[in-house]
This record gives sequence, structure tokens and C-alpha cells, in this order.
Amino acid sequence: MARQIDYYFSLQSPWAYIGHALFEDVAARHQLKVNYKPVLLIEVFSETGGLPLAKRHPARQRYRMLELQRWREKRGLTFNYKPKFFPGDPRLADGVAVAAVAAGLNPEPFMRRAFVGLWEQELDLADPATVTRLANEAGLPGEKLIAQALSPEIAAAYEQNRQDAIAAGVFGSPCWVLDGEVFWGQDRIELLADALKSGRKAYTSEV
Repeated sequence: MARQIDYYFSLQSPWAYIGHALFEDVAARHQLKVNYKPVLLIEVFSETGGLPLAKRHPARQRYRMLELQRWREKRGLTFNYKPKFFPGDPRLADGVAVAAVAAGLNPEPFMRRAFVGLWEQELDLADPATVTRLANEAGLPGEKLIAQALSPEIAAAYEQNRQDAIAAGVFGSPCWVLDGEVFWGQDRIELLADALKSGRKAYTSEV
């Protein structure tokens, strides 16, 4: 049986975008079964002591811009530091990913297009026509998933992801949980890869 990993993210997260392709490479190399779990970050922040970007101290906001520049270069990406539609409402795009999972479909091709759409092409991920097109381009039934994305059933699954995230100790995006061990941030992907390569037991906070 394939080893499983839970992947918590929001499609408006720059750090999830920056690390997504590298993580997928690691997951494929180690034949992981990835459980894609979009979460509403503002609600995760409110429960774990985080702050939305606009409410962070100016020093933290300035440092974030430095990190975006460093990691854009490090990962060989080209993206806008302040795209037109960021921050925006992630519920529709996240909801499409949740709906895809609920339908037994792989949301990853849509995720790649959504990340690129927001951060490179400056598309509006709260616009139904745009998100429908991205889903269709990913080989998914865009119209059907859009219709489901904000339904009570998908809203409940989205909320369950949030509850699962809090229970697992997740507090930001992206986060991966492997055998109960949390790896937070795209800059921890190499540490995740090391853990998978070594086959070590999961670390815990009880030391």
C-alpha cells in the first residue's frame, strides 16, 4: 500500500504556489498517495495565532517581499510579487479542488493552472468563468465542479479540512503531514524529502 501524505494549502497562497511543483516531484519519486486538503487560511490563522497579511507588522510585510524575491530566484520561477487579484476570496477555486477530490478526481492539474493563473497571469480566481476555464484546461468537468464548489456539501468538506488541519497542528500554507509529523512551508520540502529517503520514524514535539 502506498504511503500517504496530507497536503494542506490554499490556492491563493504564494508559498504553496512556489513549492507545489517541487513537492509533486518528491511525492512522485517516493510514490506517495497525496490527500489534497484545501483550507480557508483566514480561519486557520484565527485559531492558531496567525494574522492576515494586511494586519501583520510592517517589518514582517517587508521581510515577506524579500523572501518572495529570494525564492522566486531559488525555484527558477517568474511571477508577480503583487498580482492584481491578490489577496482575493479563495473559496471558489479552493472549492473546485475540494469538489474534484469529493468526486474521486485528481485536482492537481487544476491546482497547477490556478497557481500559475493567479501568480503569473494575474487571473481572478474568484471569477467563475475563469475558474471554469482553468478546470476544463486541466481535463476536469469545470461547469460541474463550479456548480458544486459553493454547495453545502462541499462547504462542509472544506470545513472538515479546516478541522483536520487544526487537529493535525497545521497553521499555514502549504503544510504537509506525514505520519503525524508536520512540515510547514515550501522551504521544508527538502526536509520532507530527507525524511522520506531515510525512512526514519516521525519526529514529535515530545522529546
